[in-house]
Amino acid sequence: MGHPLPSRRAILAGGLLAGGGLMLSLRLPTLARAADSAAAGFMPNAFVRIEPSGTITLIMPDAEVGQGIYTSAAMLIAEELEVGLDQIQVQASPPDNAKYASPALGEQATGGSTSIRGDWMRLRQAGAAARLMLMTAAAQRWKVDLAGCTAVRGEVYHKDSGKQASYGELATEAAAIPVPQDVPLKAPADFKLIGTSAKRLDTPSKVNGTAIYGIDAKLPGMKIATLAICPVKGGRLASMDLAAAKRVAGVRDVVRVEDVAVAVIGDHMWAAKQGLEALAPVWDGGSNGKLSHKDILAAMDKASQSQGVVAKDEGNAAGAIAKAATKLEAIYELPFLSHAPMEPVNCLIHVRPDGAEVWTGTQVPVRAQNVVAKVTGLAPNTVVINNLLSGGAFGRRLDIDMIEIAAGVAKQVPYPVKLVWTREQDMQHDFYRPYYYDRVSAGLDAQGKIVGWTHRVTGSSVMARWIPPAFKNGLDADAVECATETPYEVPASFVDYVRAEPAGLSTGWWRGVGPTHNVFVVESFVDELAAAAKQDPVAYRRTMLDKNPRALAVLNLAAEKSGWGKALPAGHGLGVALQFAFGSYVAVVLEVEVTGQGEILPRHAWVAIDCGQVINPDTVEAQIQGGFILGIGTALYNQITLADGRVEQSNFHDYRSLRINEAPMIEVFQIHNQEKPGGVGETGTAAAAPVLGNAIFAATGRRLRRLPFGTGQLQAS
Repeated sequence: MGHPLPSRRAILAGGLLAGGGLMLSLRLPTLARAADSAAAGFMPNAFVRIEPSGTITLIMPDAEVGQGIYTSAAMLIAEELEVGLDQIQVQASPPDNAKYASPALGEQATGGSTSIRGDWMRLRQAGAAARLMLMTAAAQRWKVDLAGCTAVRGEVYHKDSGKQASYGELATEAAAIPVPQDVPLKAPADFKLIGTSAKRLDTPSKVNGTAIYGIDAKLPGMKIATLAICPVKGGRLASMDLAAAKRVAGVRDVVRVEDVAVAVIGDHMWAAKQGLEALAPVWDGGSNGKLSHKDILAAMDKASQSQGVVAKDEGNAAGAIAKAATKLEAIYELPFLSHAPMEPVNCLIHVRPDGAEVWTGTQVPVRAQNVVAKVTGLAPNTVVINNLLSGGAFGRRLDIDMIEIAAGVAKQVPYPVKLVWTREQDMQHDFYRPYYYDRVSAGLDAQGKIVGWTHRVTGSSVMARWIPPAFKNGLDADAVECATETPYEVPASFVDYVRAEPAGLSTGWWRGVGPTHNVFVVESFVDELAAAAKQDPVAYRRTMLDKNPRALAVLNLAAEKSGWGKALPAGHGLGVALQFAFGSYVAVVLEVEVTGQGEILPRHAWVAIDCGQVINPDTVEAQIQGGFILGIGTALYNQITLADGRVEQSNFHDYRSLRINEAPMIEVFQIHNQEKPGGVGETGTAAAAPVLGNAIFAATGRRLRRLPFGTGQLQAS
């Protein structure tokens, strides 16, 4: 659909890292050289540390939230450093935007499927620079030509003399060598690790139970707290039974955080939980106390009828549609969604007069450090952040409310406090995926070809809250991502954006962000147009991909592997969806069975992906499968609704996940090439809802335009 609007990530970063050749001019973030090199180890940049003992550490700039980045990033370093993956240990980086900001996001943050895209060059360059310095140290020690030296599994060899030395033995001398700025990187043909199915580094500890997540952190003398937050946004605490709470055995303190939350601190979680029940806080809901879900949707509908900020205007779309032989229009709705990570949010913190230390899992360590400093009045450099493993995030840990509240509690007591939210508190006080209310229209000529397309996105702006400088001229680039740029060629298209902030809720990044919403709208509507043109959905898409060979390749691969066009039993249907999102091309075919009672049963998915250079094929497959399962379960079952200003859902009984017996078979087919890497973690999630809706249509002839699907819509329609 013509020239794309810059994505959210491009706006934040000024563009992704340039791909291409094997030589890279890149100034890596450096660390001040320690006076005692032997004690400090060899640290040529912010990412690699090699100690005289031989221990090799990757200082990891990205957070591990289950996506496998600790392993894939270690593969990048190890490839150029010439060590085995088994020789590297991984350590979470401290908060430091100067050293660890993501090139793709502009700050030290993990999200948007950007980790590999941001690390692809800088971590390889870090490894290559360290290797060259170690080899140079060896050549100088042996007084030989550097060209005669080679590095293999953490040792430097000189063939002619037979001399060898380990990286640890060379660490002190290497630390005195100037850091090279332009280092040749390996050609893809020489890769030993990149592109192989390496085993994840964190699997053993997660299997044997020694892995430490945020919720596992312990300190001597710490207490456990849990909390209640006002269930209505904008409300306040009206009363509580302080005496009753303090009578509960094991309760140590009751702490208010302004007028919006109260925490009970106990010797253990049970004491804190029982104390909170005895506290029985009463809340004044304020102006949102009577807010209903219908009120929010009515406001969205009204807002969507107004002209928005123009995100794309190519050709005369309205004029083309007016003259078209066939005209179609539709409204698509996507609900508020909670992140619902398996590990509820938590934070262990000890605030002292001279500083504070935090143990948690966060996607934004610098923001975490700064908010603790703000709440406590401490200098940021006196706040230590220990970033631990996260048991899921999906964007939830891009916000820091759990750390901010924990700091507000901990500054009022002298001992370390671990604040653990119950799942109910987390689900009912989340930063939710925005509700989207989109209006689309298109015109077809006599042959069924699209002549004009319009798409109005109506929804909250996460960007305006989370990173205000990127919200320019009323336009949220994330909200229209994959609406302004699709895989297809259309002669005239128009996209605009209406910002509509819901009362009673705060919105945030959710796995898949803009593409999760817009791919659903675009691919569902393209399917409607194919039906209106009386054309096969795959063949119809092919006609618009003459200038997009990578998109056509994944579409053809998915169609081939699924046996597209084959005969199916009654009640079964095949749906298809295509997308370009997160720098990767994905096509999915899904077989669905719809029973006579309207039950929707996903049976088999064939996913084709071209994510450029693959780092670890096993990780790609796992991420696609996991993301697709999350997306299917969400599309079938999940929504956040309000009554009397309160979120109605509270746990997995009414905000459920796809169960094992419901999950389809998912086959993943990867196209391998040497294009720069694309993102993977959110692609499967974005593909799930549109392909599911299209498969339901194929099975039943009924088009469902409102998510979630499994709420009786088939029975009611």
